[in-house]
Amino acid sequence: MLTNIFELVYLRKARIEKLDWERMVETPSVADLYALLPGRTMQAVGRRAKWILVTLDAGWTLAVHLRMSGQLLVQGPEATPRSHVHLVLALADGRRIFFDDERKFGRVRLLDAAGLRALDASFGPEPLDPCFTPGVLGQVLAGRRVKIKVALLDQRIIAGLGNIYASEALWLAKIHPLRLASSLTQEEIARLYSAIRQVLAVAIENQGSTLRNYRNSYGESGQNQDHFQVYDRRDAPCANCGTAVMRIVVGQRSTYFCPTCQPEV
Repeated sequence: MLTNIFELVYLRKARIEKLDWERMVETPSVADLYALLPGRTMQAVGRRAKWILVTLDAGWTLAVHLRMSGQLLVQGPEATPRSHVHLVLALADGRRIFFDDERKFGRVRLLDAAGLRALDASFGPEPLDPCFTPGVLGQVLAGRRVKIKVALLDQRIIAGLGNIYASEALWLAKIHPLRLASSLTQEEIARLYSAIRQVLAVAIENQGSTLRNYRNSYGESGQNQDHFQVYDRRDAPCANCGTAVMRIVVGQRSTYFCPTCQPEV
């Protein structure tokens, strides 16, 4: 999605055409957002954890969190926003960016350099960053007496790893989701490291997972849900051994695993 948006809005000036759910703006005040954002030039689009970061000129960054149901869609001037589109940014060439968020969980921040540093510092290492190694994974898990599934979802430990990919990575690494993070051996940490990166790489290649309403910036569904090994496959046979996949709740999140391939030892 980030690449698609980058291609479409690079070096385009923006203004706020619509903002009808002011609670989505976490910082600064809505009045300051209206004063500071219009006319800013979009220079790049990136990501930190689950925040989409649009780099603007003059040292500002527009940070957007889609949460559970949000979508960022680039539309032509003729497009009519749905009732769930709560923020519209109009670009200089007539195109518009719609922030469609049916459940109103999404959030927006306009950050200066200090705010961006604070956002960055609040998250753990990025699993696809070259600096992320098995040694780093071992360090962030060391001494943590919490279930490994819970640890993987804690953005302060590892950034950007969601519920789907945590389940898939644990299956690939043959680690039970209820194991304590501190109990993993070096060999298991190495397997988990490789599994995390492999699962994320496959998901990116398949344009993400669409279970309900995820779409990329062109409005297209992802295809990675067709490649799940355990997630959302309760009672289906494990691809490795044929045992029925089980579902449990860990940290209030649905968790899927194979009881044979992932023994709780």
